[in-house]
Amino acid sequence: MEIAWFSELPLEGKVKRGFKNMRTEFAWFVAQDATHHNITKLVSLPDNSYDLGVIIIPKNVHHFLNIDVVNQLKRVCKKYAFMQEGPSWFFQDLPLRESFWFYDIMVNADFVLAHNDRDKEYYEGLLNKECYINPTLMIEDSIQIQSENGRKGAIIGGNLVRWYGGFNSLIVAQQFDEEIWAPQMGRMLPEESQLEDLNHLPYMEWQEWIFNLNRFKYAVHLNPNSIGGTFSLNCAYLGIPCIGNLHSNTQRICFPDLSVEPDNLREAKKLAKKLRSDEDFYLYCSDLSKTKYKEHFSEEVYKTKINKILKTEL
Repeated sequence: MEIAWFSELPLEGKVKRGFKNMRTEFAWFVAQDATHHNITKLVSLPDNSYDLGVIIIPKNVHHFLNIDVVNQLKRVCKKYAFMQEGPSWFFQDLPLRESFWFYDIMVNADFVLAHNDRDKEYYEGLLNKECYINPTLMIEDSIQIQSENGRKGAIIGGNLVRWYGGFNSLIVAQQFDEEIWAPQMGRMLPEESQLEDLNHLPYMEWQEWIFNLNRFKYAVHLNPNSIGGTFSLNCAYLGIPCIGNLHSNTQRICFPDLSVEPDNLREAKKLAKKLRSDEDFYLYCSDLSKTKYKEHFSEEVYKTKINKILKTEL
């Protein structure tokens, strides 16, 4: 079976297992032995090149509006699927012409792939077609064995804007009475770097990110959106207790005792205090997350799930 993914990425071809920047989308390509093309390459590919094409529509769609994506995908691929990227509602924030262009690609897909159960419900109602969960994935080959000794400090999963829920995460993380860190994300406001009580990790490739994440004892990610959940999954792999959004599958499954409505700061602060004061609870959450990661999100489990989807649809 020949599978291709199409996105805004410049990558042409396949990804090697040892790739150092193995973000989730690259992990999907590897696990499916799939080829990747930039969306603009659709017009130059031969007819029926692939059994399945999967498209990730980028947030900046204006670069691709002049491409008849639906007909090109149907020409190049025997079937095509739409893969969610970001919040399910994001396309509604685009200018109206772009919003309907986006919707046209979704509604004409043979099936849909989504991040979470909540997103599956949304897409099936919106598009009246089958939607499957495509789980967030880590390819572990490039990660060296991680030591849990000497962990300290807290890390929040995003910057201080509503998109990431970083302000709420910061308020909760203060309960740990430890240094607080955040990664530098694309929507970070310049003045955030001037805050005295918040430190920042620079942008780094995925392998280096996992290495640095392993330094921290606590994590909070109260992102208001149900999205891929890579932060929670990375924390679960390392056994770092993470307080987060219960609507994210990775968070809810790996950290069932630490998952809350993203605006329920009262409960989130109680959990932070309990993690800090109750060592048994901390260790329980840490150990459970590693177990749940292996049971639900390992590469072997992923392949079983995705192959079942492909068998059903193809």
